[in-house]
Amino acid sequence: MKASELRKMSDEELHKELLAKRREQFNLRMQRGAGQFPRPDQFGKARRDIARIKTILNERRARSETR
Repeated sequence: MKASELRKMSDEELHKELLAKRREQFNLRMQRGAGQFPRPDQFGKARRDIARIKTILNERRARSETR
């Protein structure tokens, strides 16, 4: 997911997307723990998507506090 796509979303949509990505990350960890091996690149992709969403939410929060 690109940052430009995320910036077009509302805060509520970003929170929903963040929750979905955290669930995805949790499910990947559970699969790995159960002996199923998902593609290794999925772990990094989920982690980076979570970081992008949190960064955008923090930018918006900081911008609203300075106003």
